[in-house]
Amino acid sequence: MSLSLSVSSVTWLRSLVRTERWGSVHRLAMWLAQIGFFSSCIIVAFLLRFEFTIPEVHRKHLYWALLVWVPVKLIVFRLLNLDRGWWRFVSIHDLVRLAFGNFVGSVLGTVLILSLAPTGFPRSLCILDLLLCFLATACQRAFVRILLDSLGRGADYALGTRIFIYGAGIAGVTLLREIRSCSRLRYAVCGFIDDNPHKRGLIIQGIRVLGSGIDLSKLVRRHRISEILIALPSVSGAEMVGILTHCHSAAVKCRTVPALAEIIESNGLATQIRDVAVEDLLGRSPVRLEETQIRDAIEGRVVLVTGAAGSIGSELCRQIARFHPAAIVGFDIAESPMFEIDREMRQSFPQTPFYAEIGSIQKRMRLDEVLSQYSPSVVYHAAAYKHVPMMEAHAFEAIENNVFGTYNLAVAAAEHGVEDFVMISSDKAVRPTNIMGVTKRVAELLLLALQNGRTKYVAVRFGNVLGSNGSVIPIFKKQIAAGGPVSVTHPDMRRFFMTIPEACQLVLQASAIGNGGQICVLDMGDPVKIVDLARNLILLSGLRPDKDIKIEFTGMRPGEKLYEELSTLLEDTVPTAHEKIRIHVGNGLPETSMASWLDCLRDSCDNRDLGGRVVALKEIVPDYSPSAHLLRRLVENRAVMTVGA
Repeated sequence: MSLSLSVSSVTWLRSLVRTERWGSVHRLAMWLAQIGFFSSCIIVAFLLRFEFTIPEVHRKHLYWALLVWVPVKLIVFRLLNLDRGWWRFVSIHDLVRLAFGNFVGSVLGTVLILSLAPTGFPRSLCILDLLLCFLATACQRAFVRILLDSLGRGADYALGTRIFIYGAGIAGVTLLREIRSCSRLRYAVCGFIDDNPHKRGLIIQGIRVLGSGIDLSKLVRRHRISEILIALPSVSGAEMVGILTHCHSAAVKCRTVPALAEIIESNGLATQIRDVAVEDLLGRSPVRLEETQIRDAIEGRVVLVTGAAGSIGSELCRQIARFHPAAIVGFDIAESPMFEIDREMRQSFPQTPFYAEIGSIQKRMRLDEVLSQYSPSVVYHAAAYKHVPMMEAHAFEAIENNVFGTYNLAVAAAEHGVEDFVMISSDKAVRPTNIMGVTKRVAELLLLALQNGRTKYVAVRFGNVLGSNGSVIPIFKKQIAAGGPVSVTHPDMRRFFMTIPEACQLVLQASAIGNGGQICVLDMGDPVKIVDLARNLILLSGLRPDKDIKIEFTGMRPGEKLYEELSTLLEDTVPTAHEKIRIHVGNGLPETSMASWLDCLRDSCDNRDLGGRVVALKEIVPDYSPSAHLLRRLVENRAVMTVGA
């Protein structure tokens, strides 16, 4: 019976405040309550001052105090907006304002009384009235908040989902407050969990810190918990993995809240509760963009994006549209994905003209047509063949696209007056061991060699991107959905990872920083072991690694190496104004030999000469180490040629 009354009471109160009629009733009630409180405080002050017997001579002073102090305080409270606001959310800040309002009201009232009232007014009454008025008005607001909190908490505690908040810091307390104030959320917060031993046993906002993650299993059973909300937006990837393991051991669902940057752009913390994603396990801090610098480089200019239908190119289009370019030209050879990004851009950014153009960067005539038609000022070159094992088996196609396609576009851009040319490179270009990496390195060297005119050429180098086409994440998810096994090439395989939006934002930032003839190296954080990534994805799926889902090692694929590098000891990098971007200033191909080397590469492709192609690449990139797979093919081709002879 008491529960139903509590639920109905809080429901009635919540519905009442939404009506217009309640607005006028509320204001009238506030004024009447304030008149009553101010009058009562003055009378009590007189009673205390004269030990509950007011002498006849001072009764006229009481009338003057009521006549002056009450109207003055009403006016002061109105001017300071202390008679408005919703007491449901009263805070320390409100109490400070309340103290100031009472002080001003008492001082002004005292000045008027001493000027107008009969002589002999006791000055000590001013202090008594100030203290009593502040205590009364503060207690009035605190009582309303406690009452509504208690009513709402009682209803939600019985009817809501029983949860723990993991993290008794600022984010955890903020989340608790929003849960209590949001009528749509039916959560019963039964306690905090925090790994800081000094917080254990503390009571925060009436909720106790019950223990750490190690105690989670027994605490979940004891309190019949259905869900854990992780309120640790700045936690590292390793710590998030540990928390996830504790939640999995306790057999309880867990979700998380985002970092502050995401909250600022949204409508609050509680509405942003979401499932834990693999990105959370990386523990990367949010990217800080110098948006003014990027806007100066893009706003009002026509921007061409090659590879616009791919994961990186399409995200670049979305990010560029935020900075109000004159137009975006998307260029790609893939028809169906290009159709999709064209539809998306027109729907999501109707104010930014988007032009979808089909074509290949290997066709110089087509490039000239597009560049002549739109006259872009900025080119972001994301088109490339980038799948390592596939390019190892299709070496000539990789050279034709990644090297000659980039060369075609770079030269055409200079001839058509493009001001900024930004190429997306790869960490695999550092001490390359595969065709994809060495072709990217040759493309970098070509851009550095071409930097002698008006067009500014910049290459941006980074590692693997979570969720991009061909990345391990979609592959692992499909394998987990199929019941396993999850295939990992080698137990020690490590890679650098960042999210697609983060990578594209840093590309835009690097392009604004670069002055031409430079390679910008993005800070990728710490490398991640692929096997750990697989285990974490299995955990996120609510399954147990090596029990529910097996992990099997298949061996390294052609062209792969255990560790990727973003720069070598021989490459000098210097910091920039952005903490996540460094610049490598190096030499490109010598102009005198660039043409002959390109001719040599072109001849090897035209003649399908595998040996000549390897030699040419080795001459251009001395630290290129051909993979065993490629050398084996070369030996086999030699053997076939010998037998044929």
